[in-house]
Amino acid sequence: MRVNYSDLAKQIAALTEGESDEVALMATLACEIHHADDRFDWTGFYRVVAPELLKIGPYQGGHGCLAIPFSRGVCGAAARTGEVQLVADVDAFPGHIACASSTRSEIVLPVWNKAGDLIAVLDIDSDQPDAFRPEDASELSMILAATFAR
Repeated sequence: MRVNYSDLAKQIAALTEGESDEVALMATLACEIHHADDRFDWTGFYRVVAPELLKIGPYQGGHGCLAIPFSRGVCGAAARTGEVQLVADVDAFPGHIACASSTRSEIVLPVWNKAGDLIAVLDIDSDQPDAFRPEDASELSMILAATFAR
């Protein structure tokens, strides 16, 4: 099953209306996004908890890494650069952190609050190679902005 981003955005907007707690929002998005597409093997947030440090937040799937410095891995690159990381083959990504051996491709998106501060990254792993497209990046970015930067 492939995600229908229009329906997903409407569902998330309805579920999160009036909610401002970031962890509650992250938990809801992790659940809804994870179950929206068969490509999504692990879906979760790594929260900015200190300068240059991410820690695991709400997620769906097997266990994740507990802490990731901005200097390491795909999540660190998204946090460090503020840019979406679209990785077709995680084994070819320099410094990839293998939290799960089944991961073949990954997309990581920065999450900004209303003030423009980086608060987290959204990490989606797939057990399929080259699973993500630019459309995934643009649609998920719009959902994140509508949820956290409102």
